[in-house]
Amino acid sequence: MKNRTGLSTVVTTLILLVVGVLLASVVSYYATNVTMTRTETEDVRFSKKHVWVNDTGAIAAFKLQNLGGRDILLDKVVVRGVESHWSDIWIYRVPTGTTIEEDLNITSYATLTGGIVEITGYNFTLCTSDIPLISGGEVFVYAKGPGNIQMDDIGTTVSFGVYTSNAQYITECNVESATSQ
Repeated sequence: MKNRTGLSTVVTTLILLVVGVLLASVVSYYATNVTMTRTETEDVRFSKKHVWVNDTGAIAAFKLQNLGGRDILLDKVVVRGVESHWSDIWIYRVPTGTTIEEDLNITSYATLTGGIVEITGYNFTLCTSDIPLISGGEVFVYAKGPGNIQMDDIGTTVSFGVYTSNAQYITECNVESATSQ
């Protein structure tokens, strides 16, 4: 008889178990790493939203906060389903660490002209393209002549929409009169 040497059944089973456990732990580590890096999602919130209209025209205004874990790029602003051109949008970036509690003020249609417009002590700049917004950042937005809004729309509800590269965010508000009386 030939003398054969080899691993016992117990040792072979242990080696297969160790290899299986190591492979499973590498796969779970990879899956955990992938999911954890992708959990930083967008979260955009509207507040202080208004649409004012009088016989000279309509103005939309709102505050936008990026509460998500990643920076975003605002691709377009839509009011009542109609995209606003960048040449009709003015923004004010709230400085980091600053909190502004007061509401947005009624601004006349004629006031929104030129590159920089002062509204209640803040300098709003005219947009020329997409708006980057850092994580935790806030921006006030005024849009001139949004969404075909007329005097007949006072009291009706209209929708706001902001689009990013990954999502769209929509809210609603009532059209208000911009007249003082």
